[in-house]
Amino acid sequence: MMSFTVVIPARYASTRLPGKPLVDIGGLPMVVRVMQRAWQSGATSVCVATDDVRVYEVVREHGGEVLMTRADHVSGTDRLQEVAAQLGLDDDHIIVNVQGDEPLIPALVIDQVASNLAENRDCGVATLCEPITCRKDLFNPNMVKVVANQQGQALYFSRAPIPWHRDAFAHSEGELPAGQWWRHIGIYAYRVGFLKQFVNWPPALLELTESLEQLRAMANGVAIHVALACEKVPAGVDTAEDLEHVRGLLK
Repeated sequence: MMSFTVVIPARYASTRLPGKPLVDIGGLPMVVRVMQRAWQSGATSVCVATDDVRVYEVVREHGGEVLMTRADHVSGTDRLQEVAAQLGLDDDHIIVNVQGDEPLIPALVIDQVASNLAENRDCGVATLCEPITCRKDLFNPNMVKVVANQQGQALYFSRAPIPWHRDAFAHSEGELPAGQWWRHIGIYAYRVGFLKQFVNWPPALLELTESLEQLRAMANGVAIHVALACEKVPAGVDTAEDLEHVRGLLK
């Protein structure tokens, strides 16, 4: 039976939504909502990683496992590596990074990404995607796009609309041809050994250009497995508008 750990990074500071992990969603702090979703997965353990004692105390109050991590991590991946070190996990152990602002993430999606990494030994990372059907979404730089090969490995991630459809994009209106564009869903499965490598690599030029961490792995020759998510994944909470949307969905 596959064994994996879910880690939920939950930084208190957020420029667009201060105190984001603790905002109320249907009577529970958001980080607790995320934790409850992760508990429904097949993970052998679920751990919140935070740099703030307020988040730490709330998670403990709701029966969760939580670790205090350094406040100076430059990325969520660095925070994951610190958690793996604190827990003493083996290099082959799989960690699934579930973002702390995904209170509606389906448990089956968590299991899926862990299983995909376990089954694809030639990949160092696994992640998921879903179709883009709306032109507005395709041209939204906050919605990351991914292109993959026929073996299910990522060719590139971008904030730009890739691939560029020469004819369909010649006009600013009209329907998009189906099945050609994919939104990257920000859930990842990693092996601990990969995390140890990642934190020792300097940021890559592509990563800095697009502001996308996963491009550091690709720039260093690490294959990233990409699959269509087995369930629809509602958008996370980045802004006050997102928060009201999620509250409405829970009602």
